[in-house]
Amino acid sequence: MTPVASTLVASILGTVVLTTMVRAASELGLTRMDLAFLLGTAVTQNRRRAKVVGYVFHFVLGVLFAFAYTSVFAAVHHAGWRLGAVLGVVHALFVSTVLVNVLLPVVHPRMGTPETAANEIALIEPPGFLMLNYGRNTFVLNLVAHIVYGAILGAVVAI
Repeated sequence: MTPVASTLVASILGTVVLTTMVRAASELGLTRMDLAFLLGTAVTQNRRRAKVVGYVFHFVLGVLFAFAYTSVFAAVHHAGWRLGAVLGVVHALFVSTVLVNVLLPVVHPRMGTPETAANEIALIEPPGFLMLNYGRNTFVLNLVAHIVYGAILGAVVAI
């Protein structure tokens, strides 16, 4: 299998597993984070449509990040579950800090910020540093899910 084909397969598998882990954690009450809702409300305020859009957006991101992982694997001429898991740690740290606290608030019109005025209504609570506004378990769950995602990519991608 070519690197592109294996990356596509790995990205779908890894994203399904990561998304399922995060959704299950939310349903079990381990976190208040609703990833699909968080992403989807960036483009629509319709709550039902936001979840659908959010899941589609998350899968697209899963594929794009998989190609970034594959670029690293190609640069070091090695792909393996251990390296993938390490990249998953870096990915989780990026998502839990820069992505949700710096980049997402810039493009998300419905997310509250520390500067949100009293006369404004935010549909989404900002995640906060390491997503701790969504519960103490949220970062750990996010970290584990991204480690699994990376390990799957590292195990499946052919270099």
